[in-house]
Amino acid sequence: MGGSKKSALAPAGAALTQAGNIVELFMDVVRATFRRPFQFREFIEQAWFIASVTILPTALVAIPFGAVVSLQTGSLIKQLGAESFTGAASVLAVIQQGSPIVTALLIAGAAGSAVTADLGSRTIREEIDAMRVLGIDPVHRLVVPRVLAMILVAVLLNGLVSVVGITGGYFFNIILQGGTPGAYLASFSALAQLPDLYVAELKAAIFGVIAGIIACYKGLNPNPGPKGVGEAVNQTVVITFLLLFFANLILTLVYLQVVPARGS
Repeated sequence: MGGSKKSALAPAGAALTQAGNIVELFMDVVRATFRRPFQFREFIEQAWFIASVTILPTALVAIPFGAVVSLQTGSLIKQLGAESFTGAASVLAVIQQGSPIVTALLIAGAAGSAVTADLGSRTIREEIDAMRVLGIDPVHRLVVPRVLAMILVAVLLNGLVSVVGITGGYFFNIILQGGTPGAYLASFSALAQLPDLYVAELKAAIFGVIAGIIACYKGLNPNPGPKGVGEAVNQTVVITFLLLFFANLILTLVYLQVVPARGS
């Protein structure tokens, strides 16, 4: 009986241990960020690498996403007889929820998996152990530039998704639903406001931190062998997805409580 109870609690204990290790890595990253010398070259290389694997998929996802949001909100608002607010509703949906969610998906799926595979391959080749033997801190040398690069790219991708999504929604609303360009553009400020953009960028930055920490942790702690790296990549995507959607929920609830909606 006691053995079965221990076996049942073992996964929960392992999950708590892993969560503690991830938090510890986050604190190490915060401390190492302000340590000199800053690895500027590594930061630029990683930012370019992450951007190269995410920009095209993000743009391709943002176009149909903006179109779907515009068509759905346009159809609903037309039923309510408020066609003049089509642009405002579409922009609000894309900026507040659409762009952060698309950014989260691409950061976790494309960038996070790439970072985990890179660090995981270094770990199984014992490059990380060699760095520690030489007195080089892997967190300062490798993790910090990757996390900061993930934050920068996430913020930029969020802006890209917002622009592409709104533009795509505009064209689809005008072409397929017979909307008026002037009314679509003029209604932007009816519901949307500048803090909506601020909180979207804040979400993207937080998503970048979460995805970067999880990816680096899994990359530095894979199971032995190439199979372990593949498992670490898979775990990175799953765990990051769950945490990002949960973080999006919390941030949205806090924002809606703190910042009143336009017109309320």
